Amino acid sequence: MKQAELLIHADADDLAYAVASRLITRVVDAQSTGGVAHVVLTGGRVAAVVYRAVAESPARNQIDWQRVEFWWGDERFLPDGDPDRNETQGREALLSHLDVDPARVHPMPADTGQGAEAAAAAYAEELVAAGSPKFDVLMLGVGPDGHVASLFPGYPQLEVTDAAAVAVHDSPKPPPTRVSLTFPRLDRAREVWFVVSGEDKADAVAQALSGGDVPAAHAKGQDRTLWLLDQAAASKLS
Repeated sequence: MKQAELLIHADADDLAYAVASRLITRVVDAQSTGGVAHVVLTGGRVAAVVYRAVAESPARNQIDWQRVEFWWGDERFLPDGDPDRNETQGREALLSHLDVDPARVHPMPADTGQGAEAAAAAYAEELVAAGSPKFDVLMLGVGPDGHVASLFPGYPQLEVTDAAAVAVHDSPKPPPTRVSLTFPRLDRAREVWFVVSGEDKADAVAQALSGGDVPAAHAKGQDRTLWLLDQAAASKLS
């Protein structure tokens, strides 16, 4: 596993458009041998700009979108279509603009009364049914507390090693109930990209990159780990 790479961009917009371009290139590369690309989407303010930039880019036509499998790293456990769900953001900003195969889009289950534990188990089963794929690109945001996906500092889900996905209750940020991939599953990615903007994330970024004990320090790609930052998020790095 190689050392993490750091790329700093002028501002949030420059960051988002650079990530969009990089994502298109990476998916093209993954499909170059005729295979299917597996991409893990995230949520958040920068992610929305990234997705819109991909959807608007003429270069998107280089990709066979019918041969892309879309996954999510975590989800707010809310009813289907809720605007706070990462799936809703991803569909509106990206997937609705592409010729994707609906069978290759794998949202985490919405809240239909079944409970978050059942939703997490169902997502783990869906990964198995898909052949437990290695993700080609897994995008993650980082919270001001250093959390990634919905794995929060001090929470027991950080220690889970025998499940691909877990329920999270009493989240320190709303909504309180979530579903998240675990570290063993996040680490089953060829490339992990941390996409982070804003001065409010600067302390967490500095802690993670200096080996501090925050969740963001523990997710690593098997081939490559990229920290893609704007100047504000990188402002506390030495």
